[in-house]
Amino acid sequence: METVSGNSPEPWTAARGPARQIGIVLFEGFSLLRAGIVAEVFNKANQLAVAGSAVNWIYTVKMLSLAGGNVPCSSSVHLWTERFDVRQYQNFDALFIGGGKGAQDASLEEALLGRMRFGYASGTLRGTPGTRSNFASPGLMGAGDRPGFGSHGDADSDEDCFSAMASALMLVKYDLGHDVAREVGEQVLPGTGAKLAMLLAEAGVTSVADKVRASARWLKDNCERSISVADAAQVAAMSERNYLRRFKDEIGITPSEYLLRARLDMVCRLLIETDLPVDKIARRIGMANGDRLAKIFRKRLFVSPTEYRLQNRQNQAAS
Repeated sequence: METVSGNSPEPWTAARGPARQIGIVLFEGFSLLRAGIVAEVFNKANQLAVAGSAVNWIYTVKMLSLAGGNVPCSSSVHLWTERFDVRQYQNFDALFIGGGKGAQDASLEEALLGRMRFGYASGTLRGTPGTRSNFASPGLMGAGDRPGFGSHGDADSDEDCFSAMASALMLVKYDLGHDVAREVGEQVLPGTGAKLAMLLAEAGVTSVADKVRASARWLKDNCERSISVADAAQVAAMSERNYLRRFKDEIGITPSEYLLRARLDMVCRLLIETDLPVDKIARRIGMANGDRLAKIFRKRLFVSPTEYRLQNRQNQAAS
């Protein structure tokens, strides 16, 4: 199976909401079992990530096809899909290309994958800092399995199922850490513990620094929601105490201060770009009311939100 990713410097962008957008592009004759395994990996990851947290989900999975509508799998079961245009690749954090007769069309595959690969960095799965880089990894989709989820009519072997799960687990490991990825794998395909250990070890260990930086991006991308430092610690797969210390060492400020700065940055943008009243802006960034926002804003920027908006608009009019 092949995985490609959208082009953006940071994961879970606020413009599209807090969850990673995962697309599974299906063609006629795809393997329903393997497509389901990929989807279940992200479902299990969501369940583990949000347990006891204010976060609602980490991944949103959509079934896609080039024409949209019902797509028959290799066992003649029809699955409803949303229409996917190759120009929409930037709407997704990762795309899993399913198999089937359509995927065997070399020209179609070249147009689809070639477009999505354009401009992407590689190496994310080896622990290189960055997000939405190319999550494709050698061996996920070899010459003998070019269609991705399997050719039309092929039976699903244990190895096929494990391969389908493995590619999705790489993204889960990058986002949520080794332990969560291992637990997801054991729940999706019980009895594969030894292979999972080898797979996750070969994929490279995500460093503590990478986890902290990823959690900082998560704080920034979700600053408009009612989140806490405990939620960010869970995203980094650390205890809250260890997370606070590691975050300060790596970023230079506390997670709470980082979150507040991210929220104030968003407030400044909303004051300049919209006519929303201060109360609505406060609620949009997870604060209780406009009075609290105004107090913090004045303390940090030495001006009220209303004065800040007026000054910026006067400057824009004068320029």
